[in-house]
Amino acid sequence: MVKVSETLRGPRDALSEARAVLRAQYYLRSATEVAKTVRLHGKPFVRNLGTMIVRDRALLMSVVATLELASGPNGTIDIGERVFLNHGCSLGADLLVKIGPRCQIGPHCMLMDNDFHRLEPDRRMERPDSRPIVLEENVWLGARVIVLRGVTIGAGSVIGAGSVVATDIPERVLAMGVPARVIRSV
Repeated sequence: MVKVSETLRGPRDALSEARAVLRAQYYLRSATEVAKTVRLHGKPFVRNLGTMIVRDRALLMSVVATLELASGPNGTIDIGERVFLNHGCSLGADLLVKIGPRCQIGPHCMLMDNDFHRLEPDRRMERPDSRPIVLEENVWLGARVIVLRGVTIGAGSVIGAGSVVATDIPERVLAMGVPARVIRSV
């Protein structure tokens, strides 16, 4: 026996998905390329001065906290197919932030390819060189993960919540901590 609430759920879901697709086309209108199947919930902050690509079936969330996507004049943000970007994430590219297909990015993660200042006290106002951030296919970042400039995370790897990734992570491992270290294979 089919309940009335179950029969109404289909059209509501279809309407919600249609709105999410239209919302993506509107809010990502400054992006260089946005696939027609990208879905967006909420209102993100988008600043594209370089190149911004969002590929098929990506799902972007900006409901609970604002999703931030910003690329500088020479920067590229490349969000792969079927990527899930949760609320509150910040992606900043002066050179390259590339998220491979089927990656899952938890809430409030930060991926920025530049530190925006140097460590030395007498050089703090200087901006260091940018170095690319690459997440290969099917990477999962837990909540509040920070990925520093110049890091590549191998395909199929998982980064535990609250970790700071300062060095490359190989394929198919679980890494966590500050700084993130490999715990085991997955």
